[in-house]
Amino acid sequence: MTIELWMRSEVRATERRAPITPADAASLVREGFAVTVERSAQRVHPIEDYAAAGCSVADEGSWVDAPGDAVVVGLKELPEDPPALRHRHVFFGHAYKQQEGAERLLRRFDAGGGVLLDLEYLTDDSGRRLAAFGYWAGYVGAALAVLHHRGELDAPLRPTSVPELDARLAGGAPLNAVVVGALGRCGRGADRALTAAGVTPTRWDLAETRDLDRSALLRHDVMVNAVLTSSPVPPFLRPADLDAPGRVLRTLCDVTCDVGSPFNVLPIYDRTTSWESPARALRDEPPLDLIAIDNLPSLVPLEATDAFSADLLPLLLDLPRSTSPWQRCERLFHDTVTSMKEASR
Repeated sequence: MTIELWMRSEVRATERRAPITPADAASLVREGFAVTVERSAQRVHPIEDYAAAGCSVADEGSWVDAPGDAVVVGLKELPEDPPALRHRHVFFGHAYKQQEGAERLLRRFDAGGGVLLDLEYLTDDSGRRLAAFGYWAGYVGAALAVLHHRGELDAPLRPTSVPELDARLAGGAPLNAVVVGALGRCGRGADRALTAAGVTPTRWDLAETRDLDRSALLRHDVMVNAVLTSSPVPPFLRPADLDAPGRVLRTLCDVTCDVGSPFNVLPIYDRTTSWESPARALRDEPPLDLIAIDNLPSLVPLEATDAFSADLLPLLLDLPRSTSPWQRCERLFHDTVTSMKEASR
């Protein structure tokens, strides 16, 4: 059975990553997949490398006219049109935790008969995510937090590389940092950046967050949140905590950016920040600045793309067999749409 994969261009101007590298696209072609790649002026890998790998080349946004059985693969949000989505789509849909726009997206799929196979829910039997950008998100988030705390973060942000960021981090003044969720992918990436900056962070994970000591959190200069939950938990910080006497915390990076979700562990802000304005003040006196950028790995697009594509490749090779990770994704989509329709009756 031949499957056509259609890798779309990304509509977000700051998205440099791709879900599939040219080398991994070549592996798919060798295995009998038909791979089409849309042109993109911003993607880290040039279109010529995909063509050399045996992929067909298409114009930006042409996925809307792709054959109905094509699987459209991307990373971030879809454009607002068309209103009805008829293909199977693989990307991070952010559609299952009551995020803003989630219901509208699911209704577009329902209207067109398409299916969302959300990368965030592509998991093994134990629930562990199989393809994720978390490590590089944590690395970049912690790096930006350190540079901002030192007064060395330039805006607008521009794509860079890990060696360049490591070099910028080295040799700065000491600081006291905490990583919450330190044992996961994201936390390990944050730890790497802090280590490059000469910082030995406080490392918190499940044991420390079960019985949370908020006053201890506030005694750090920098906090990096690497915890993403799928069920409600007591918030790590509340608005009143930001006004606690003696607060030391000056820079907070929320890597997970779960703003708008009822599962948000940091309900102290209402909007993310951006490459143009990476930090914003939550408090003026004493100061507390927030970094909450929802595509951090795109700032190290080559390393992030290469690592993610390596994770995704074996899963894409299994797509014709509809193995259990893909079945779970599809079942979650159908169950959620059914519940949504029943709730609106």
